[in-house]
Amino acid sequence: MALIIDWLVQGFQMLLVLALCPLLIGFVRKVKARLLRRRGASVLQPYRDLRRLLLKEVVLAESASWLFRVVPYLVFSAVWVAAALVPTFASGLAFNWTADLIAIVALLGSARFFLALAGLDVGASFGGIGSSREMMIASLAEPAMLMMVFTLSLLAGTTQLSSVAQYLLTDGVGLRVSLLLAMLALFIVAIAENGRIPVDNPATHLELTMVHEAMVLEYSGRHLALIELAAALKLTLYLSLLACVFTPWGMAEAQAGWSAYLLGLLAYLAKLAVGGFLLAVFETGIAKMRVFRVDEFLGAALMLGLLGILLLFVSRSL
Repeated sequence: MALIIDWLVQGFQMLLVLALCPLLIGFVRKVKARLLRRRGASVLQPYRDLRRLLLKEVVLAESASWLFRVVPYLVFSAVWVAAALVPTFASGLAFNWTADLIAIVALLGSARFFLALAGLDVGASFGGIGSSREMMIASLAEPAMLMMVFTLSLLAGTTQLSSVAQYLLTDGVGLRVSLLLAMLALFIVAIAENGRIPVDNPATHLELTMVHEAMVLEYSGRHLALIELAAALKLTLYLSLLACVFTPWGMAEAQAGWSAYLLGLLAYLAKLAVGGFLLAVFETGIAKMRVFRVDEFLGAALMLGLLGILLLFVSRSL
């Protein structure tokens, strides 16, 4: 019976991130609109947009190959699996042994690789520009992400997210500068990976600045809906990762009972709301930077990750 409950909770967690990701996008847009003294669209507008795209006919370029048609499904599947591996409201579930930070980085890298190939497949100039910029950002974001992973693994002794969360809940961890540096590095990587301000502006289609939108300009219909849903899932993934690793309070343990699961769900929703609000405030208070300054922005994340590792080694040697 306990095994069945674990599988049910694991399945609910997989469906939860899929159902909440458009709501998170709508919430961030609503908060940004209110901060700019505009009314803004409803928080449910992303659901309507996805439904509208799913009902539209797919238009394909004559030069598009089979890869162009398959990539949206590959990207959506990889990002959904990665988002489902991150513990949200409960830890120690059925797929706990697969919830590894390095596996999540690999899944996100695979999705990025296939999306960049799709941008190059049609042969459009904007797609090539977007793919080249995406690879430039990835060459800096992935090492910074791995530095953050190594910092956590050296501290907790493992790269499994549930074990890391349980370790950080213990009383012996305390306040560590290396954890703060790793959190800042993950925040910078999350901004760059999701194409948010100041790296990219998801609300515009400016030829000289767009990165993610340039790669998906040739998509339409259900293909575009899957890519937009994958982008929303990626933002939910990074906010869930910040909540799981650095603020794991309220997370229910395995087989803790339905009341603990409910409290963990409420705590997770509150963390997502706070994270979305802080993201909207950050994007409203900062301007978009030039593309050629993105390397400096991500270089700061890489240095923060390296400093976190060095501080751990120094503190252990004392």
